[in-house]
Amino acid sequence: MKIAVTGSFSYTGKYITQRLLARGDEVITLTGHPDNPDPFDGQVKAYPFNFENPEKLTKTLEGVDILFNTYWVRFSHGDNTHNLAVNNTKTLIHAAERAGVKRIVHTSISNPSLESDLPYFSGKAELEKTIMQSSLEYAILRPTVLFGDEDILVNNIAWLLRHFPVFGLLGDGRYSLQPIFVEDYADLAIEMAMRDENIITDAVGPDIFTFEEMVKVVAKEIGRPARLMKMPPKLALWASQIIGLFVGDVVLTQDEVDGLMRGLLVSQDNPLGKTHLVDWLREKKNSVGMKYASELKKHYQKK
Repeated sequence: MKIAVTGSFSYTGKYITQRLLARGDEVITLTGHPDNPDPFDGQVKAYPFNFENPEKLTKTLEGVDILFNTYWVRFSHGDNTHNLAVNNTKTLIHAAERAGVKRIVHTSISNPSLESDLPYFSGKAELEKTIMQSSLEYAILRPTVLFGDEDILVNNIAWLLRHFPVFGLLGDGRYSLQPIFVEDYADLAIEMAMRDENIITDAVGPDIFTFEEMVKVVAKEIGRPARLMKMPPKLALWASQIIGLFVGDVVLTQDEVDGLMRGLLVSQDNPLGKTHLVDWLREKKNSVGMKYASELKKHYQKK
C-alpha cells in the first residue's frame, strides 16, 4: 500500500513509519520540518503540509490508501495556536477525502470534550467529530502521555532530578496519569489501520501512577534522591517559568497543569500498551534525562 504519515522524521510518526517500511509499504511523509534529519536514508519522500494550498495538499495525497495523522501542537506559541492546529487538521482531513484516501488513523487525546475549557481537549474533540462526519474510514486513538527515547515529560522529569536538589510537585501530587510506550502506540496504530471497521479507542499503558509515584520511580531508576517539595500549583508553575528562562523553553503551561490535576490523563478502558515504564527506565537509566528536551527547539526553532 501507499501510506502517508505526518511527521515521519519526528517522534510518534517515526516509529509508525519504521513498522510500515518493515512491512514493505511505500511511505511518504507530510512535515512542517523538511530539513529535519532523515532516519530512513531516503526511503521516505517528504512533502510540505501546504495547509495554505489545499489543492497542492490534495495532489500530494492522491494514490494514498491510509493516512496516519499525528500532527498537533502541544501549546500555542506565536502564530501556532491550537485553533490553527484544528483548522489545519480539518484542511488535511478534507484534502484526504478529495484525494480518495480510504482510511485515516488519527492521534487524539484521552478524555476529549467539546465542552472542555482546555483548548487541547476541546480541539481534539472537534477533530474527532470532523473525522466521524467525513467520508473516511477511521481509527481514532486516544493516548495519554507517550514515553520513549525522544519524549519530553519523562525525560525532563529525569533532567530536573539530575540537576536540582529538590523537585517541586504541583499540589499534593496525588493526581494520576497512565503513560504508554511510544513503540506500543505505534504497534497499536498499525493494527488499527488494518481493520475494516470504524474504531475509537483509548491507547494507554499498563501502569497508573500518581504523579508523585511516577517521579519517585524515575528518581529510583536513574539513581537520584527523590527530594520532593509539594508546592501550590501557581507557585510550581512560576518556578517552571523561571527554569524555562534558563533552558529557553516552555517547561509547563497552565492548561497542562489543569489537565493533569483533573485526572484527564487516565483511562477507564483496559490498557492496550504492554511496556511498563520501570522496565524502560531500567534499560535507559544511563541516558534518560542527560540532556534537556526542548519543545521550542524541536518544533519551532530552525536548526
